[in-house]
Amino acid sequence: MVYLLLENGFEEIEALSCVDILRRGKIDIKIASDSEYVSSNKNICVKRDCSYDDIDLEKMEMVILPGGLPGADNLRNNEKVLKTLKYAFDNNIFIGAICAAPYILGQLSYLEGKEAICYPGFEKELKGAKISHKKVIRDGNIITGMGMGVSIEFALELLECLKGKEEREKISKSIML
Repeated sequence: MVYLLLENGFEEIEALSCVDILRRGKIDIKIASDSEYVSSNKNICVKRDCSYDDIDLEKMEMVILPGGLPGADNLRNNEKVLKTLKYAFDNNIFIGAICAAPYILGQLSYLEGKEAICYPGFEKELKGAKISHKKVIRDGNIITGMGMGVSIEFALELLECLKGKEEREKISKSIML
């Protein structure tokens, strides 16, 4: 099971690209939030699939944090989000974060010694990370992306983590990438 965590103020392209690409790859991904409806930073409303309380940590294969402000800040300030991230980190479960959201992982010291990228200007928050020059980077179980413009590439990297390169290539071809 994959969970995309959403709070008000999220970046919709970063969030929904992940949902779309992973569902095309037949991956069970659920949008999780405390609120039944979550509003993006451009006032696009999305209905959650489950609450944070419904997340099955033992079946979790990946957790994804979209960027956008104040969405990333709202994720950072939610204790249930932090609990989910801690479980994922402690159990070597895939964690994806894009745009501003990697700063959360940096502040939690989850990027120590790892190569990572974020939206320009947030690098100082990536505590202990080696800042990448790539737009999307996977280092172990952590996948980070620079921003909205690389959302499809980021989502395809998440797909590859779970289903392999062949599935990534199949989905890439089907969406005319």
